[in-house]
Amino acid sequence: MESNTEDNSVLSHIKKLTEKEEYLYGKENLTDEDVKDLHKVKSELDQYWDLLRQRRALRDAGEDPKRAEMRSKGTIENYEE
Repeated sequence: MESNTEDNSVLSHIKKLTEKEEYLYGKENLTDEDVKDLHKVKSELDQYWDLLRQRRALRDAGEDPKRAEMRSKGTIENYEE
């Protein structure tokens, strides 16, 4: 149950970031600061989605999802999809 609570916390943060991303994309004219914020939000979203995927993969493999770690932005940006 504790694992699901931690997953819910990660999902809640993802939801907040997604709402901010949608707000920024919905603006007609983005300022330079808005563009910076958007890049920051997108980068943080990538990190949190990666963390959630790690937790789920560890759980599915019978491992402790607490072993999942937040990876650096540079690491995430260099992934090939």
